[in-house]
Amino acid sequence: MAGKLYGVGVGPGDPELITVKAVRLIESAGVVAYHAARHGRSNARAIAAAHLHDGQIEEALIYPVTTETTDHPGGYQGAIDDFYAESAARLAAHLDAGRDVVVLAEGDPFFYGSYMHMHKRLADRYETLVVPGVTSVSAASAALGRPLMERDEVLTILPGTLPAAELAAHLATTESAAIMKLGRTFPNVRAALEKSGRLADAWYVERASTTSERTAPLAEVDPETVPYFSLALLPSPAAADFHQETTEKPGIVTVIGLGPGDPRWLTPEARAAIAAADDLVGYGPYLDRVATRAGQRKHSSDNRVEAERAAFALDLAKRGRDVAVISAGDPGVFAMAAAVLEVADDPQWKDVEVRVVPGLTAAQAVAARVGAPLGHDFCVLSLSDRLKPWSVIEARLVAAATADLVIAIYNPASKSRTEQLVRARAALLEHRSPETVVVIGRDVGGPTESVRVTTLAGLDPATVDMRCLLLIGSTQTRAVTGADGTTRVYTPRHYPQ
Repeated sequence: MAGKLYGVGVGPGDPELITVKAVRLIESAGVVAYHAARHGRSNARAIAAAHLHDGQIEEALIYPVTTETTDHPGGYQGAIDDFYAESAARLAAHLDAGRDVVVLAEGDPFFYGSYMHMHKRLADRYETLVVPGVTSVSAASAALGRPLMERDEVLTILPGTLPAAELAAHLATTESAAIMKLGRTFPNVRAALEKSGRLADAWYVERASTTSERTAPLAEVDPETVPYFSLALLPSPAAADFHQETTEKPGIVTVIGLGPGDPRWLTPEARAAIAAADDLVGYGPYLDRVATRAGQRKHSSDNRVEAERAAFALDLAKRGRDVAVISAGDPGVFAMAAAVLEVADDPQWKDVEVRVVPGLTAAQAVAARVGAPLGHDFCVLSLSDRLKPWSVIEARLVAAATADLVIAIYNPASKSRTEQLVRARAALLEHRSPETVVVIGRDVGGPTESVRVTTLAGLDPATVDMRCLLLIGSTQTRAVTGADGTTRVYTPRHYPQ
């Protein structure tokens, strides 16, 4: 029996805008397919990433061209037609094998979506179902806070690829409009808006609903900064007098540390700053730990887009919002404070105040669970080589080991980083005794907390993941078993002369 083909809209960018039905189908699919540019990254897959799991077959349908420059004998259209035919054949092979196939589509599958090309080639042979999604036009309207049309007004959707004269003719005869596919077409679209006398009414919206969202009067936008995932809007003329509440004074960005996990570790200052904010920005799981009051808005994002998240928060504050950027632990320790301040160094944010509210660190929490291993001099290192080379990490490990410092190690391992801790342990054993005390704290303050005391020789990197923090003792660190059988660890405050 053949499988079923699903065209599933995942919305414009915010993972929270995926429909419940879309989530159910994505999670149950045997095969998940998505279109992507040559670099292999897919916006649709990134939006749905939290609902994918091991065991699913992924089919990345990589476009052979991204512009009309190609050496294909049929030109650009010939290359695209061959690509769609080959992609449909790949999906058909899965369907013939009885596997259901979900094709992810950014926005809505039938709204300028690539899925429609699969649908046209396969729907006559296989059972199909199309699941609609929130369109970028709806997201852009919401981002502006401006309705698109009222009562009997007409909304016209236009591709920016039309000639300027044709665009201008459409724009001159419609009340409201959305112009898609900007990027390289932006100068053409701007010229059409100017020719039709609508430029002053036009708004620009970039990557609506994502952490990189940007809005501005279209006349003020630099064409060199416009990506493909942006659009132009002419909102409802009936709402011409409708304006979002603005203020002459910019808001403030407050970077807040929640502590490692236990809500009792949230400081009164942090709690008050969260309550006072208009918007809460942060990594999804951290935002889930924060209760919101009426009127507050949450903006969640992936954990690997710190700079984009910072820019989004600063832009909100520039427009008069008071923004809380939520971080785990202490925001100044391998967290969001540095990211926000680095981005805020750009002159465009010069009027936005940034302040940092400290939080209990993971190192402090793990140390307290076993006693006082940080009782003497110590250093803090991250094993993540995503933002610095491994050679730097290794040199610092060796320097800390030879200086006989207690070492708190953050980010010791992840699914994609399994060798770093193995190499770090080997480097430390060249300078420290195998009997050096090691504390492994996992999810301390959280529901799955565990704390183990072992030695450098007994440290098994395979048992360590991203939710762990390690404390590597100095030559003076002691582990003592009490009468109740618990192990207490401390580093004396004095040092041998």
